[in-house]
Parts: sequence; C-alpha cells; structure tokens
Amino acid sequence: MPSRCRVQSKGYPGIRCPLPFPGAAVCCVELRRPEPYTSMRLIPREEKFYRFFRRQAELNVEAAALLCDASRQDPEHVQAVADRIRDLEHEGDTVLREVFALLRKTFITPLDAEDIHRLAERQDDLLDDIEEAAFRLAAYRLEATPAAAAQAAEIVRDACGQLVAAVEALEKGHPVHQLTEEVTRLEERADAVLRAAELELFASEHDPITLLKHKELIEWMEAIADRCEDVADVVENIVVKNA
Repeated sequence: MPSRCRVQSKGYPGIRCPLPFPGAAVCCVELRRPEPYTSMRLIPREEKFYRFFRRQAELNVEAAALLCDASRQDPEHVQAVADRIRDLEHEGDTVLREVFALLRKTFITPLDAEDIHRLAERQDDLLDDIEEAAFRLAAYRLEATPAAAAQAAEIVRDACGQLVAAVEALEKGHPVHQLTEEVTRLEERADAVLRAAELELFASEHDPITLLKHKELIEWMEAIADRCEDVADVVENIVVKNA
C-alpha cells in the first residue's frame, strides 16, 4: 500500500483528500491558497515607480506646510517662502519627467501604465497649484492673508499628510480607504470654510482691488483642496481595480 495519497503524489499539495488514504501516515498537506503571482514572476517588475510616488507626496506635504507658514507671515517674508516652494515645484517637475521616462522603457510595471501616468500627473498638478497660490500670495503683498485662506492652508497641509500615508499604503498593499476618506472629509471642510469666506467678502469688502485679490486667493485654495481629493480618488481607484 502506498504511503502517500494520490493528490500528493501527483503534485497537488494544496488539495486535501476528503478521506484518509489507507495506510498513509499523513493523507495530505494542509490546504493553502496559492502564493501570489508576484512570487512566480519570470521577469521582475520595475518597483521604482513607488519611490517616485512617495517623493511626489513628500514634496506636496512640504510645499503645503510652507504655504501654511507663508499665510501667517508678513509680506516681507512671504517672498522667501514662495521662492522655496518654487524650488520644490521644479523638483517635482523633474520627478514627473523621470516617471514618464521610466514608464516608456519599462516592460512590466507594478500597476497599469495609465494608472501610473495618472497618479504621477495628479500629484504634480497639486504641487503646481500650491506653487501658484504661493506666488499670488507674495505678489499681492496683502497686509494680512484672509483668515479663511490661512485656515484652508492648514487643512490642505493635513490632507497632503494623509496622501503621503495613502501612497505608502498603496505600495505595501495596505488598506487605503480610511486615508482617502479623510482626504475627502478635509476637502469638504475646506470648501465650507472658503465658501463662507467668499460670501462674507462680497458682503463686507468695498475696495474692488482688495476684493479681487482676496477672491483669487480663496479660489486657489479651493482648487488645491480639490487637487488633494483628485489624488485620493486616483489611489482609491487603483486599489479597487487591483483588488
């Protein structure tokens, strides 16, 4: 009588026999799911994309923190902060070009090529808008940044921090839904703050130049909050697609 069950001897270690095989000490190995396909790749995937995604997210949160600081500074110091954000934006452009260059020459990617392109581009759009808001904040030389814009800058900084965590979770295969939901909540909070400020602005500000400057700053802060949600949506969609 053979000492091994038929399914084992035929090379199917993941299947358990319904009944012990007569004379076998152990009928079959414990049922287990196949290893993920990543462990059976014949051609390795290019994983540098995640490093680029992380760097983009880090640049965004650094720029958002600087914008938050600039919104609390007097006009003489805002320009120096805006210059630093511009340097970060230039670095972000470099990272984006590296992503596209790597994408063109990579045969097997960790995500769909279109998802890589979209995530990199949306993160770069976010940094571009932060830089644009900082430029206008410096150029307008306001005696004081509108309180709502400063509050929105803090919200955007927090949202960018959540996006850093979301990108890291995406790389590790961890859940991202709670992180992306928090970004959406923060966007809605910023939207409420800025809409209320715009209503108050038109009701109370009588100087047309000041009104225009404040209105544009409010609109740019709203655009930045929307960009944060755009990035969160891309991350969420990638997870759903690859579930």
